[in-house]
Amino acid sequence: MSKQGNLVKFVQSSLKKLANKQKSIEMQAYMKTTMPFYGVQKPDRMPIYKAVKKDFAASDIHEYKDSVRALWALPHREEKYTALEYALKHKQFITTESLDLYEELIRDGAWWDFVDTIAVHLVGETLLHERKPVKTILDKWINDDDMWIRRTAILSQNKHKANTDERMLYKYIERRMREREFFIAKAIGWALREYSYTNPKSVKHFIAQNKNELAPLSIREGSKRL
Repeated sequence: MSKQGNLVKFVQSSLKKLANKQKSIEMQAYMKTTMPFYGVQKPDRMPIYKAVKKDFAASDIHEYKDSVRALWALPHREEKYTALEYALKHKQFITTESLDLYEELIRDGAWWDFVDTIAVHLVGETLLHERKPVKTILDKWINDDDMWIRRTAILSQNKHKANTDERMLYKYIERRMREREFFIAKAIGWALREYSYTNPKSVKHFIAQNKNELAPLSIREGSKRL
């Protein structure tokens, strides 16, 4: 059996042992999805994540991508969460070479629990260390037909703090601030709130300057810590 085959077998058998039918129903309802859950909450998944990193670590970028895709292809949501954890644990491969993989996951995942992790911790991490090439890609993503790709571009600097490219952040928000799609308006508010921890004066000024264009949700979320 291949390394990916053994990885899949280990993850599925580990999650099946911990399956909880009642929890699975509750988790599925909370996420508003038809995708099945085993009913294994994050604290109980953590030992599985650690074992996966220890026993199935990728030796190169190709193995990294193959392993993430193998886990992501499984039907249960916790298996896809494990795919994301696997991606996050291999920091040496969170580079522009992996952006095609992250884009696949965003388009296929198409829901906030998947997309936000990818946007902030995978795409965002890549942008932080390889700003010029990633910015070129995100400049296209902010105008993409897929709302989740646009959301990713907006959220990509959420953990950059003092390293935030303010011009880029505001440009992306200006491009999308007239949208009234909930997940875009919410993302704009979240991005503004995160940056307000670093530069509250700038965010306050930006909101005041654009109060007639920004969605009320964006203003409310962006102003929470001002």
